[in-house]
Amino acid sequence: MSAIVLIGSQWGDEGKGKITDFLAEKADCVVRYQGGSNAGHTVEVLDQQFKLHLIPSGILYPNTQCIVGNGVVVDMGELIKELDELESRGIDTKNLRISQRAPLVLPYHKRIDSLEDRASNIGTTKRGIGPTYADKINRTGFRIGDLLDSPAYFEPRFAAQVKQKNRIIEEIHGEPGFDYRELLEELREQVERLRPYIADTSLLIYQAMKNHKKVLFEGAQGTLLDIDHGTYPYVTSSHPIAGGACVGAGVGPTCIDRVIGVAKAYTTRVGEGPFPTELNDADGNMLQQRGMEFGTTTGRKRRCGWLDAVILRYAARLNGLTDLAITKLDVLDEFAVVKICTGYKYKGTIISEFPESIEVLEGCQPEYMELPGWQEDISGITEYDKLPHNARRYLDVIYDLTGVKQTLIAVGPKRSQTIVQDQIF
Repeated sequence: MSAIVLIGSQWGDEGKGKITDFLAEKADCVVRYQGGSNAGHTVEVLDQQFKLHLIPSGILYPNTQCIVGNGVVVDMGELIKELDELESRGIDTKNLRISQRAPLVLPYHKRIDSLEDRASNIGTTKRGIGPTYADKINRTGFRIGDLLDSPAYFEPRFAAQVKQKNRIIEEIHGEPGFDYRELLEELREQVERLRPYIADTSLLIYQAMKNHKKVLFEGAQGTLLDIDHGTYPYVTSSHPIAGGACVGAGVGPTCIDRVIGVAKAYTTRVGEGPFPTELNDADGNMLQQRGMEFGTTTGRKRRCGWLDAVILRYAARLNGLTDLAITKLDVLDEFAVVKICTGYKYKGTIISEFPESIEVLEGCQPEYMELPGWQEDISGITEYDKLPHNARRYLDVIYDLTGVKQTLIAVGPKRSQTIVQDQIF
């Protein structure tokens, strides 16, 4: 058995799509286990760029089974658009399977998400993710499999929910509601398009593991966006951490062999919330421009800052990291000095562990270690020993501060721009 969980070690946008795509070449099965179309993974293959939101990054390999697990909230309209886009570019999608248990993102979820975010200022993607997970927990939501049930079972429940959501939209927010019949017809058409892909995915994963297949679990977002362990309330509505893979895919924890954390060589985040190492200066602008830091899903400019080792230590502990994959090391090529946050100063005291209180985090100032930059192009280097001395020193310090070995180092967005320190599969 060989099962690996790949997670984001920061606030998301760490380059998980590129790393998943790189590992998927040797994987038999790639499983997406949480999140929804609020996620965005960008993969570059030769001269083509693919932006994936719901479909696992392994879809670009024709022999890799790709699974959307029960922990993923599925907007069928967006999924169909993604399928059509891939197929129009010559990508075979026959190996995709979608869990019958996956909750449905419905049009009223997206409307309510947009309306409520105006008041809360959380900075959601307005893709309906939070309201869908809320309905799941309230036991008032719907799963893809519900649409395969008899009309007599599904339609009265759905009509009642549309009526309730319309009351919220119309009476509280003063916006027009939805026509039940139009929504129902749209859903029926969408589920017929997706019917060949719908399956008992937990069973498929179990069978793959039982047959000694190589399974890669692909997380979306990042550790600090976890609903329980992230910078609440500025978080997503699911569990991007490694523990979420078991629940979101329907496998037992004893099945997992290895956990790889993906981390940028610096730090970014999108949306609101505290960010101790954020740079609002020329260095921050350089990181943003060189790293092309715009959200895959929303196009929003990402906030940029120096690498935060406090966060990485927290991610290592929380996820049980066995390996790190460092991405975008090449973005630091032009800096004369690079910095790593080793701790926080809060009210005159140095904090070495990530605080649970968001109020405390907002009051923290980073304590930096300064290192000399390497100021040369590393984007064509494929062997660790050929990296500049100062680049290797930078990576050594990350290891010293986190205690987690670096298995992969990305020096560019393409598959070929990856330094392999240790074999994964």
